Amino acid sequence: MTSREKALAIARAAEAKKAADVVILDMEGLTLIADYFVICHGQNPIHVRAIADGVEEDLAEQGQMPSHREGYDAARWVLLDFDDVVLHVFLAAEREYYALERLWGDARRLELESLPGS
Repeated sequence: MTSREKALAIARAAEAKKAADVVILDMEGLTLIADYFVICHGQNPIHVRAIADGVEEDLAEQGQMPSHREGYDAARWVLLDFDDVVLHVFLAAEREYYALERLWGDARRLELESLPGS
């Protein structure tokens, strides 16, 4: 699975759990952290955990497991590190505060609706 395919699979899995405002940022050439960031938010901590759990389950079925997970207990900002793709699931207020989309404003956005398989 390419990093792009993984980013799309993660974004679709998040959408299946009703994640809000799912964004894929192409980070290639901007950072060594990952090729893609997938960013979304949930309505409350339970919803944030459900999104993270759903993504983990869907990706595990495709043979992809996160190498690291942070923030799950507090569920204000959960990070799942799939090595070349990092998923950030926020509560809306934390997403607005940390503003990763602005911080990485040079990153090209992949619009999920316009990509094959959407």
